[in-house]
Amino acid sequence: MPPPDESGEDRLIAKYFRPLATHAGAFGLGDDAAALAPPPGCDVVYKADAIIGTVHFLPDDPPDLIARKALRVNLSDLAAKGAQPFGFLLSLALPQGIGDEWLAAFSAGLREDAERYGCSLLGGDTDRTPGPIMIAIAAFGTLPHGTMVRRNGAKPGDLIVVTGTIGDAALGLKVRHNPDIGAQWKLDDGMRDHLVLRYRLPQPRTAAADAVRRHASGSMDISDGLAGDLAKLCRASGVIADIAVDRLPLSDAARRALAADPALIEAVLTGGDDYEIVATVPPAQLKALKTEAAAAGVAMSEIGAVIAGPAEARFVTTSGERLKFARPSFSHFD
Repeated sequence: MPPPDESGEDRLIAKYFRPLATHAGAFGLGDDAAALAPPPGCDVVYKADAIIGTVHFLPDDPPDLIARKALRVNLSDLAAKGAQPFGFLLSLALPQGIGDEWLAAFSAGLREDAERYGCSLLGGDTDRTPGPIMIAIAAFGTLPHGTMVRRNGAKPGDLIVVTGTIGDAALGLKVRHNPDIGAQWKLDDGMRDHLVLRYRLPQPRTAAADAVRRHASGSMDISDGLAGDLAKLCRASGVIADIAVDRLPLSDAARRALAADPALIEAVLTGGDDYEIVATVPPAQLKALKTEAAAAGVAMSEIGAVIAGPAEARFVTTSGERLKFARPSFSHFD
């Protein structure tokens, strides 16, 4: 029996989240804060992202996948900086109607990924909200002192690479909103399911973090679309990125959709939720970067080059046409 003076919030934390607090410095979530030290010779990299119901996930998405997405979008940023996961804080704002079944599935999914990526829950907060669910995570990663890969390191002459495939999540969201569109794009069931899962469950490229740290000159994760995020890197570095559209890594499902509707190239490049890494790398380091990433199970594709000039990202087709976008990047405030 719980103590008679224990609050509902205390019971919720004890039942669903205390089992995730495996680091000794979390004190079993029994205190107001955690205390921990990074490994000797390491810097701590900090990242915070929130996901909100109806904005970043849909109400009928499975709770375990929602939890895993909330953690993974943060781990993606850590990977792009070259950092390995260490721990995280979790803040939940829950509307009425969220009960034990939802929380049990949510905490199970979160625990699965906390174990998968080797990062312990260190603390957080729980609240009620009249609005949609909000899940805010602050994640911490570690890397050798002074080695974080920033946005501002790209240099003229560098090559540009991306991990994985681009555009699947944006297309998957379209399928979630309109299930019939898969038939219009001539997708089979496996292709449709692939796109939806890429929207629901990012694949943070943590396995490639060390390779990025050792060989990339500049790097960031792709959360708001390749076009917009690469433009941010260009502004930070003061360079131009020239991208060959025909060299973009695309899944079979995305290629099938684009064959049916070529105008989807804008969604592929600007739609967001890829959670891949875009990085710049000196030519002499390209082979080592790709080899080490491949050995870690992460595909990396060369898609363009960095040149001197006013900061911008340019996307050029095989015919020499430069693509223009009505909305170059996803933004919550446009």
